Amino acid sequence: MRFLNDLFLLDKRNTTVGTEAVAGATTFLTMSYIVFVQPAVLSMAGMDFGAVMVATCISSGLASILMAFLANYPIALAPAMGHNFFFALTVCGTTATGGFGLTWNQALAAVFLSGSLFLFLSLFGFREKVVDAIPESLRYGLAVGIGLLIAMLGLQWGGVIVDAPGVLVGLGDVTSPPVLLTAFGTLAIMALTIRKVRGAILWGIMITTVTALPFGLATFHGILSTPPSISPTMLSLDFGGLFAHPQFLVVIAIFFFLDLFDSVGTLIGLASSANLLDEKGKLPGAEKALAADAGGTVVGALLGTSTVTSYIESASGISAGGRTGLASLFTGLLFFIAIFFYPLAQTIGGGYEISKGVYLYPIIAPALIVVGSLMLKLVKRIDWDDAAGGFSAYITIIITPLSLSITEGISAGFICYSALKIVNGQFFAVHPFTHLLTVMFILRYVFL
Repeated sequence: MRFLNDLFLLDKRNTTVGTEAVAGATTFLTMSYIVFVQPAVLSMAGMDFGAVMVATCISSGLASILMAFLANYPIALAPAMGHNFFFALTVCGTTATGGFGLTWNQALAAVFLSGSLFLFLSLFGFREKVVDAIPESLRYGLAVGIGLLIAMLGLQWGGVIVDAPGVLVGLGDVTSPPVLLTAFGTLAIMALTIRKVRGAILWGIMITTVTALPFGLATFHGILSTPPSISPTMLSLDFGGLFAHPQFLVVIAIFFFLDLFDSVGTLIGLASSANLLDEKGKLPGAEKALAADAGGTVVGALLGTSTVTSYIESASGISAGGRTGLASLFTGLLFFIAIFFYPLAQTIGGGYEISKGVYLYPIIAPALIVVGSLMLKLVKRIDWDDAAGGFSAYITIIITPLSLSITEGISAGFICYSALKIVNGQFFAVHPFTHLLTVMFILRYVFL
C-alpha cells in the first residue's frame, strides 16, 4: 500500500486505495457500454464483430493504464462515440451517400496517422496553438451536431424513424416490437439516470436485453467464453490504399481535429471537477495526459478500432472520490476482464433481422439516443451573441445530422464562419489557420 501511495500520491490528494478502487469500478460501469456498441457500429463498415470487441477492450485498457502512469489522473479512455460513426458511415461510406469510400483498412491507417500527429504535437507542446486556431463556437457546434447525428442513428436503429420519400424521414410503426423495446430501453436508462444510478446506460442496456429475449428480439449466445481472435483486424492498416485516395489529407485532418477537440475539452472539464487545475486554471502535466490519449489512438488503430480518447463518463468515478491514476488503473484492468464476455456482446449487439439482410438494433438504440442528448448540453456554451460564430455553429449543428456526415457539417461551419467574418471586415481578426482550413474545405468541393 505504501508503494501505491508513493506512486500515485494518494496522501497528497487525500484519497485511499479503497476509494480509488471504487471510483475505477464506477467509471468502468458507466462507460462499459462501448464494449457492446463499438463492435455493432464498426461492423457496419465490414469489420469483424468479435475482433473489434477485443480491440476495443485491449486499447481501452492499455490507454487507461497509460493515463494512470503517465499523468496520474482518474480519467479512463475508450473509442469515442461520434468518431466511430464518422469512421463507419462517412469515411467508409459510399460516395453516393456523401462518404469518402475508403475501406476500413484504409480508415484505420488514417486513424493511426492522426493519432501519431496528435502524439507528436502533445510531446512538443504545439496543441495550444492548434486549439486556439479553431473558433470556440465551431468546436461546441460540432459536438452538438455529432450528438444529434448519434441520436438520429439511434432512432433509426430502433425503427422509430424510417425512410419517407418526399420528406426524407417519417415516424415508424410505433406499435411494432422493436420500437416498443427502444422506447422501453430509453425510459429505463433515463429513469436510472434521474435516480443517479451509477452505470445507468449499462444497466439500462442489460434490462432491455433481458426484456428482449422472451419476445425473440434478441438471441442468447451465452455470457462467458474464450476471447474471439483479434487477427481479422490486428495490423490490417492499408497505407498504400489510403495515400492513393484523393481526399486522404482531409480524412486524416478531421480525425485529428475531432480527437483534439474531444480530448482537450474532456480533460479540462474532468480536471476541474476533480480540483486538479492549478491556480491559473491550467492542467498540470497536460502534455502527458494528451500523450496518453494519442497513444491510445495509435494502439487502437493497430489493434483494429477507431479513435480512442478520454471519456467524460470518468466524471462518475471522480464523483465517487477518484483523484489519482490508480482509479484509471482499476478501470483499465476491468476492460481486460471484459474480453471474456464476447457471447454477451453478441447477444446485445447482434441486431434483430426485420427482413433478409436488414437489421434493427433496438437494444443498443436507447443508449445512442441518451448519449446524443448528453452531448446537446454543450449548446449553451456557444456564444449566440456573436452573430458570425453563433450562425456558423447553427449551420454545423443542422447540417451534420441531416447529411449524416460530420465532414459536411464541419465544412459548412468553417466556410460560413470565414465568409461572415470577411464580409464584416474582420478578416484579420480570424486566426490564419482557420482561413487555411476554410480554403481546404472549399477546394474539396471544387476539385473532389
